[in-house]
Amino acid sequence: MQLLDRSEYRFLKTDPHLGNHIMFLTYGGSYAYGTNVEGSDIDIRGCTLNSKADLLGMGDFEQVVDTGTDTTVYAFNKLLTLLISCNPNTIELLGCKPEHYLVLTPMGKQLIAQRKMFLSCRAAVSFGGYANQQLRRLENALAHDAYPAEVKERHIMGSCENTIFTFPERYHSFSLEQIKLSVADVEGRPQVVADIRMEQVPLRTLTGMVSELVEIARNYDKIHHRNKKKDDAHLNKHAMHLVRLYLMCLDILEKEEIITYRAADHNLLMDIRNGCYQREDHTFNSAFYDLLNDLEKRLDYARKHTSLPEAPDMARIEAFQMEVNERVVRDEI
Repeated sequence: MQLLDRSEYRFLKTDPHLGNHIMFLTYGGSYAYGTNVEGSDIDIRGCTLNSKADLLGMGDFEQVVDTGTDTTVYAFNKLLTLLISCNPNTIELLGCKPEHYLVLTPMGKQLIAQRKMFLSCRAAVSFGGYANQQLRRLENALAHDAYPAEVKERHIMGSCENTIFTFPERYHSFSLEQIKLSVADVEGRPQVVADIRMEQVPLRTLTGMVSELVEIARNYDKIHHRNKKKDDAHLNKHAMHLVRLYLMCLDILEKEEIITYRAADHNLLMDIRNGCYQREDHTFNSAFYDLLNDLEKRLDYARKHTSLPEAPDMARIEAFQMEVNERVVRDEI
């Protein structure tokens, strides 16, 4: 039986936003990167067309998420906004191995074939921000109670600020001056606090932004409260993804390519995942940090010397978006 023929994936055919509207479905996570191990979850990611009601009526569909199967399928218009900012979690969907696309329609092929129109210097900011967040989470987890509470909160604040920096690309009514973070003494302990100045903000926009920031804090809490040796596997996995983010960003800046399946880096990434860079006390050795320093230097150089434009080709992206959506409105898809 094929994967998507299993009963738990029936929603891909029955959900009104999916079915024949799907443009592509592919592997996400470790299977997409080639870093899966025995017991790794199968993640499915994809894109589906906006409906005529979304485009002409009152529909506001953005994505379908099925937690039981770790599946996320983005609406076409929503995916484009994320790709424009070179969001790491979505740009990678356009660079998977051909055999990893489980569903790929002609319009989906067109999108993937034109993937380079989304590439720009913004990759350095988006991937760098994600990598920085991953590193801070590692440091926070490894420090346990060694770090003062204020330092831990500043780690969280730094990751939140990196995410806020991407908000204007994804929430078009937002400007960076509207949310300012700081660390203050609240109820007898240091905490990240927010000064928020907004008027007439759509509720869904506000909910989306707050949810992203809450998720960052929640993830820090999850990884910080590790108390069993088996959780080292999670730390090594975080360390591996930190390196993978740098390598993928370097491909974009140096080669103008999206390479999701890390065949050339497989041994290095699996060595990190398998704990080869971890000391007996569960911290990471100097070789790991030397590797990070080298990658950071390469990224800094690549950012300054890349041939990519400062911003993606918006005219080309808009033309493609209009072409696809016009075909939906005319019932040609």
